[in-house]
Amino acid sequence: MTGAGDRNADLQTDAANPPVEGMKRVQFSAAYPERLVHPLHRRVIEPGPVARAELLTWSPTADATTLLWCDADPAATRSVVRAVDSLVDSELVEDGAGTYAFLRQDGYEFAPAVLDAIAAAGVVFLPPVVFSASGDVRFEAVGEAAALGAFHEALGDLADVTIERAQEFERTASPSRLTDRQRAALEAAVEAGYYEVPRDGTTADVAAALDCSTSTAGELVRKAEAAVIQEFVAAGSGD
Repeated sequence: MTGAGDRNADLQTDAANPPVEGMKRVQFSAAYPERLVHPLHRRVIEPGPVARAELLTWSPTADATTLLWCDADPAATRSVVRAVDSLVDSELVEDGAGTYAFLRQDGYEFAPAVLDAIAAAGVVFLPPVVFSASGDVRFEAVGEAAALGAFHEALGDLADVTIERAQEFERTASPSRLTDRQRAALEAAVEAGYYEVPRDGTTADVAAALDCSTSTAGELVRKAEAAVIQEFVAAGSGD
């Protein structure tokens, strides 16, 4: 099953950041049956203060080391990460809009069928992996169209899968100063019409897309705008 995001498959690209020929970037949303839901995601789905958890980065080893972010205070975040039976150690750092959790585990605890689909995929996955209270898991993958299609089909045998956005993959000239959440906020703002003239979208639309509060969405957009403008000015001063 595919979503309305397919309309963006043929987005125009900036000449300064040409697309890698044949490479696509696709955002998926998957709703797994109960038997395949990750233990941590089960806790997020339950009524409580944590409505969103983001897997920001992970180690490519059997002994899992991950960095997680939750949209709640440390106490609520601790209650969520305790749902992970494989947890060996954790360290929590409070952020203005939530809490970072540095986790050491002896396994990832994803269902074997899900891990098999990921291992067999001829694509790479971009952080973050977003677990929302609605039950959806959102993530991005990059690869050739055929490989992405094969992965979509394989994952569709396990979950209700939607393609939310598809576009050419672009390699940037320099590392972005945006965090993953700031980038997601800007992308949501653009899609909502926030930067149209006259403006169509609001920070409430961004909040709905990100499953966060309006105040958090506004803060993310403002910080992202500041980072983009500062990078633009810095680049111009070097001409």
